[in-house]
This record gives sequence, structure tokens and C-alpha cells, in this order.
Amino acid sequence: MAVITVSRQVAAHGDEVAAELAKLLNYKFVTRKDIEKRIVELGFPESKMPKYDERKPGFFASLAKNRDEYFNYAQYAILEAAQQKNVIIIGRGAFAVLQGVPNNISVRLVADEKTRIERLRAEFNWDEKQAKQRIQESDANRAGFHRSFFNIEDNDSTLFHMVLNTGMIPEEIAAEQIAHFVEKTVTVKQEEAGNKMLEELLKAQTIVNKLSFEYHLNIEFVHATIEDKTVILHGVSDSPGIVEQALQIIKREMPGYDAKSAVSIIHDFKGYQ
Repeated sequence: MAVITVSRQVAAHGDEVAAELAKLLNYKFVTRKDIEKRIVELGFPESKMPKYDERKPGFFASLAKNRDEYFNYAQYAILEAAQQKNVIIIGRGAFAVLQGVPNNISVRLVADEKTRIERLRAEFNWDEKQAKQRIQESDANRAGFHRSFFNIEDNDSTLFHMVLNTGMIPEEIAAEQIAHFVEKTVTVKQEEAGNKMLEELLKAQTIVNKLSFEYHLNIEFVHATIEDKTVILHGVSDSPGIVEQALQIIKREMPGYDAKSAVSIIHDFKGYQ
């Protein structure tokens, strides 16, 4: 029926609400760890995951090609999970990856600082200073992650269908409100359109990953869109020949689809080293 994406502050009980919601709707709950495991299975080095663990990459990590590799694998993992249908996906910027998908319902869970401090102190036996420091670090890391990879603010309420304060609303009630909203909002038509869009998004990400990881073509910031059975390739390159090679690969790998370039050719462009 729907794909529900959950964004949350630390200690806003995002996992608890999502787990309760999954029970109410009989949906599969895809956790942040599930997505992380899938990213590693797809080929991203596990040792490098902490650099991109819902945080803004450091200066050198943001310049390294690993940054784009992580992003491409993460998007694939999220789209793949969403295609299972009737799922709840938490974290990793899933709400941003699936923004615009007709049957995606995006939810943001927050809580006041006092409540978050109390929850962290109870869970980890921390003092107030430790709890407050954890909140500040987490908020800064998650904000940096979303700015770096999606150029958005994760605390922008206009990006979500619902924003719920779990400092005021019990977890069970929050889950019930989300479930009710989903059941009353997502129509059969939206579900069909969403499933079709997810299929095309996953196809586009699949070909991007092939170009990058199997054919090792040097097109920076590469991504693809699909319009009317035409794959449109985006990115930056210093070689028209490499772009033409990519278009031919797309046509070969995706029979029945045409391929066009929207890649910017910058002859003196210096890509990742």
C-alpha cells in the first residue's frame, strides 16, 4: 500500500514508534542497520561506513570517490527496500531519496530537549552533561549528513507529511496517528503510480552503479533519470568519448530504452584522485 519513511532526532523514540507502526499495519520494518548491512553487501567497504554513518563526511571523506560510491549504494539499498511494498524505512535519508514518490508517506519524529536528555540518561546511565553532548553531536551530524548528500535541512517540517512530538505524544498514540493517516491518504491510484516510479528509479540507479562499479567509467556526480523509455545521464566529465561509451552501454544493458546525455563536458575538469 504505502512506503513510510521515518526521520527522527536522537532520543525521539523513532525506532520504537516505527516498530509499533509496523505491528499495527503489518508492514516490514527496515531499520538503519538493515540498510547499512545491504550497502556493505552491495560492495561498499564496511571499514569506511563510520565516515558516512548519518553524519557529514569530513573534509577528505567528502572529496574522496568513496563518498559517491557510498551515496550510490545507499540509494540503491533504499530503493530496493521500498520496492518490497508495505515497508517502513528509518534513517539514511530515505525520506529524501523517496521524495516525490506518490505512495511515500514521510514522517519526522522530534522531542523537546528535556525529554531527550531524560531518555538518554535512563538508557545509558549518563549524567546531564553527557546526554546533552550526545544530543548536540547527533543533531549536528544528521544535519550535516542531509546537507552534504541531499542539500536539504532535515528539520524542515515542509519536507514531511507529518511531524510528531514524542515528548508530548506516547509512542503507541503516535503510531496509531500515522497508521490512520496512511490508511486514509494513500489511494490505489497513488500506490500504482508509486510502484511504477520506484521501478524506474531503481532501474536508473542500477545502470548508474553498473557504469561506476562494473565499467569504471569516469563520470563524476553521475546519476540518471528515466523519461518516456529514455535514460538521461547526468554528471560531469572531461571526455565526450567516455560519455558516448556510457550511452552505448545503457542501450545494451537496457533493451527497449533509448539513452541521452545531459552530462556537462568540462575539458579541464579534475575529478577524484
